[in-house]
Amino acid sequence: MEKREVFSSRLGLILATLGMALGTGNIWRFPRIIAQNGGGSFLIPWLIFLFLWSIPLLILEFSLGKAARKGTIGSFGKIMGKKFGWMGSYVGFCAMAIMFYYSVVTGWCIKYLFSSVSGSVLSQDGQAFWNSFLSSSYQPIIFHFMAMLFGSFIIYKGVRGIEKVNKILIPSLLVILLIGMIRALTLPGAAAGLNYLFTPNFSDLLNYKIWLEALTQSAWSTGAGWGLVITYAVYMREKEDIVLNSTIIGFGDYGVSLIAAITIIPVVFALMPSIEAATELVQQSGPASTGLTFIWIPELFNQMPGGRFFLILFFLALSFAAISSLISMIELTTRIFIDMGLTRKKAIIMVGSTAFVLGAPSALSMGFFGNQDWVWGVGLLVSGFFIAMAAITYGVKKFRNDFINQEGNDIHLGKFFDIIVYLIPVQFVVLLWWWFSQAGGWTDIFSSYSVGTCLIQWGLAITIFIVFNKKIMALTLKEGEAR
Repeated sequence: MEKREVFSSRLGLILATLGMALGTGNIWRFPRIIAQNGGGSFLIPWLIFLFLWSIPLLILEFSLGKAARKGTIGSFGKIMGKKFGWMGSYVGFCAMAIMFYYSVVTGWCIKYLFSSVSGSVLSQDGQAFWNSFLSSSYQPIIFHFMAMLFGSFIIYKGVRGIEKVNKILIPSLLVILLIGMIRALTLPGAAAGLNYLFTPNFSDLLNYKIWLEALTQSAWSTGAGWGLVITYAVYMREKEDIVLNSTIIGFGDYGVSLIAAITIIPVVFALMPSIEAATELVQQSGPASTGLTFIWIPELFNQMPGGRFFLILFFLALSFAAISSLISMIELTTRIFIDMGLTRKKAIIMVGSTAFVLGAPSALSMGFFGNQDWVWGVGLLVSGFFIAMAAITYGVKKFRNDFINQEGNDIHLGKFFDIIVYLIPVQFVVLLWWWFSQAGGWTDIFSSYSVGTCLIQWGLAITIFIVFNKKIMALTLKEGEAR
């Protein structure tokens, strides 16, 4: 039997969970999304959904993991009952599926970091360098392998490995971003970028799309509802404040997103020939949101005095963010197999090698990558819905009293929290309807970005987990562990 591991301190837990939340979505997605959705106008609904979606789901995840001391499958089975274990299987599989191609993204970040140090990324225009990298028959695979190897080695070291690495990565990430932000704000013309970023047009708030994009960004950026926090909560000490930790993580994630936007948007406005040209650029996107990050950022920084140095810092920060998120996904998957009786060593060997093989198609094909990003990125919303349903099925008031308002929590939640939990399924239905209405193609299961391809892949996974639920639960839970 594996010896129970715990985080050595609250700081270790918070930095590890911040590492989970802080990823490429903060640094490459948020600046583009806020630029596309009215700048300052976007910040208002984005902040509202921090309290209506992200922090409540973080609280629920911490509570499930701490109470059950199991990964996603065991937590659902132990708290909701064994017949609901398939929901935990889906939550775990969805994060696992994202891990397969997120490792590819992490490899891209490492590649660009190396190329920034060597200067090769500046030897040709951004689009040509990006195309050359992707068309290579071996480079995407090599960097995908490097990302998985590094992440797997950290997880092999257990909770102490996660804790030690994040104590280096997260403070370093913040320092790097702050240096970049200060430099960006000292550029002539940077004020125009700040005005664009923080000046709201209140009439934009009547546009429902801005609200839905804000909810989407909040859901994807904080990692709330992914099952990752359930996994890290397994290693919480007994007297840890769930509500305070969830709030710190939510605001920490949002703070880094804002710093990233303040770093990138003013640079664009300072270096482009006109405000109109800058506005057009920051609103561009490419496959998997590569446009601004991997194509234009190198060219923009190349125009800055000392730009190569700051380009290295930017991709170092991006790599740190990607790695800290990747290891949380690897740990989630590893924890599931540890719950089933494998040692950490055997589990990580299986998880690491499988992830490399199943991530290879995304490394070699942007079409396959885009399909998986679409299917399982939207699939995360289903995971958040299932986590909310865990509390609702148990009884939200009872869940709050049994698992949240316990000794060690300085902040106790009242009935208003119950109302918010019941609102999560409503938000899920609205958001899923909107994403599906954007995609279309209900019957086209072979299109990369259709409703059909989502439904067939989700349906296949859920069907398998329901059919094998009893066997999975028998491996995960001992007799009498489920309520």
